[in-house]
Parts: sequence; C-alpha cells; structure tokens
Amino acid sequence: MGDFDDLLSANADYAADFQLKGFDGVARAGVAIVTCMDSRIDPLGMLGLKPGDAKIFRNPGGRVTVAAMEALVLGAHLLNVQRILVIPHTRCAMASNSESELRARIGESSGQDASWLPLSVVDDQVRALTEDVAKVRSHPLIPDTVAVGGFMYDVDSGRLDQKV
Repeated sequence: MGDFDDLLSANADYAADFQLKGFDGVARAGVAIVTCMDSRIDPLGMLGLKPGDAKIFRNPGGRVTVAAMEALVLGAHLLNVQRILVIPHTRCAMASNSESELRARIGESSGQDASWLPLSVVDDQVRALTEDVAKVRSHPLIPDTVAVGGFMYDVDSGRLDQKV
C-alpha cells in the first residue's frame, strides 16, 4: 500500500481546497482536446484553461481513435463541446520510432515477446493530423456547428501551430 502514499497525501491536500464540488461536468469553455499521453503536455495550461473548462482525451500519438471519436460525439451532444482541437506533438515516440523498434524496446524491458502487440505508429504527423481532423469533421454525429482544428504542439517551446 505504501507505493501510493505520496500521491494520496497530495490528494488529501487537493481535496482540502476542492473547487469543483457540485460541478455538472460540462465543458465550461466549450472545448474538447484530443492529444497525446506525453507528460510534457499540459492540455489546460497550454490553452489558458482551468479544470472544468474542457474535455480531454489522451492516447499514444494523440490520434482520433474509435474511443476518441466516442468521447467527441458525447462531448458535442451532451457536454457543451463547441470546439475540438486535435493536438499531436513534436518529438513523439509514436512518430519517431517504427512499430518494430517500439516492440523491440518493450520486449527488452519486459523480457517477453512483444511482436504481437499492435502499436499505432505515425510515419507522417501532418498527414495523420489532416486525416484525423477530416474524420472528425465528416462524422455524421459531429454537428457542422462544431469547429474542428488540427494543431502541432512543440514540447520544447510550448507553442501551438495550427496545421489544419
């Protein structure tokens, strides 16, 4: 149980001044973000938002997967989402390694065969971003009134660059 003591202690401090009690869970700023799981990304901070302002979906590579699309549809119809940002980033492991390289690294780390593991590597981030934005814009359950944009986040400068 001691493995999580530091985190539970931090949570106790957080809960002592908890500001979202009773909040209904809608995106107060009307924003949804699909981005990578990379810990160098602060989705709210990079856009000047705060907790409660946006719906955030994270996965390796920041791709619009089936699960991400499910979140976006729910957000657009039930959670006040009016703008969707798809945000991959520079120096992403999913874009700078091949599937076989990542499998080999995982295999070495785990001591097990990882050749069967499906990994969603990206060979061209701008092309993948363009495809993902088109996928969201053309989805029959994403209203035309929802703005959708594709951005690249630079992990070294903190800057966003709109690509789509």
